[in-house]
Amino acid sequence: MNKERLDWVMSGLNRYKLTQKEDQFIKSTEDDFNRKNGITEQQEEKLENLYKEKSRILPNKNYFSPKESISPANTKMRRVRPKFMP
Repeated sequence: MNKERLDWVMSGLNRYKLTQKEDQFIKSTEDDFNRKNGITEQQEEKLENLYKEKSRILPNKNYFSPKESISPANTKMRRVRPKFMP
């Protein structure tokens, strides 16, 4: 993995809420890349899988506690039109 690809994946992952372990893995992977000028295939595969998993959900949504992400003041009631039968 080259530096541009790593930066692109890292910036993409920064849009999502990450667990503490995921955040720690990302930081250690970035440190490894900066020290060794590369990462292992296992790290690369895990990083790609993490990005694919996170890109399926919407950015900055907290799916663990939906009460935080959805406020009742912003939700609108949906109007239902009555059906007319002639």
